[in-house]
Amino acid sequence: MTDRLPLPAPEILARADGATIAYRRRRAAGAGAGLPGVVFLGGFASDMGGIKATALDGFCRDRGQAFLRFDYFGHGGSSGAFGAGTITRWTEDALVVLDALTEGPQILVGSSMGGWIMLNVAVARPARLAALVGIAPAPDFTEDIWTGLGPDGQATLLSDGQIFLPSGYSAAPYPIARAMIEDGRRHLRLAGPIAIDCPVRLIHGMGDADVPWHKTLRLAELLAAGDVHATLIKDGDHRLSRDQDLDLLLNTLARLSDRLRAPRDSRDS
Repeated sequence: MTDRLPLPAPEILARADGATIAYRRRRAAGAGAGLPGVVFLGGFASDMGGIKATALDGFCRDRGQAFLRFDYFGHGGSSGAFGAGTITRWTEDALVVLDALTEGPQILVGSSMGGWIMLNVAVARPARLAALVGIAPAPDFTEDIWTGLGPDGQATLLSDGQIFLPSGYSAAPYPIARAMIEDGRRHLRLAGPIAIDCPVRLIHGMGDADVPWHKTLRLAELLAAGDVHATLIKDGDHRLSRDQDLDLLLNTLARLSDRLRAPRDSRDS
């Protein structure tokens, strides 16, 4: 038995193509009005009810800081079939919610695949960025999937258009579509310089069995920004959802947010 009250249904944003995006938004209040907003970008097959998203929501609530979380196409409460999703589609979802549901500078917090989406959004909307925070960021992970399939798996994917891979986080396997792999090649970020010039904080567990931590060091190297800090947690896994991991995330976000607070005169103008 629990005394927790059920959450109200999420709000719904309609895309121009008729698809719907489920989201939860917390508006700035009081002293938080001068802080940049925070947008959480979740991982592959995750939804906005996860531990990190919930922790960020409570953090922003306590500070009066604007916060937005949402479900990508085919995830959680949003419309669409998960197996039909692509990096392009999920990046478009993030851009739609950024444009329609936020105001002023934003800190994008991207977890795993959300770290890749975060980079795509930052390149597309540089004027909207205050900073980036990546949690076990996974740019280019579709190429890792492709390589990991080996010749037999690759042949199956090419012939059938889809393959199912076991998940370490649920009993059901993940459907991996050929279209997602091919689309991912339009967005590869780790092959050369990345034109992002805002403060960036990257956090990665060295015990991550899904996304090697050296990817974060490669990402830090390629970013154009000079203000880039990478933090490695030796005993951290991919989720980075332990209390100490969440404390690090929230403290990192607090320091960034407070440093980027708008001057009072600009808020009063």
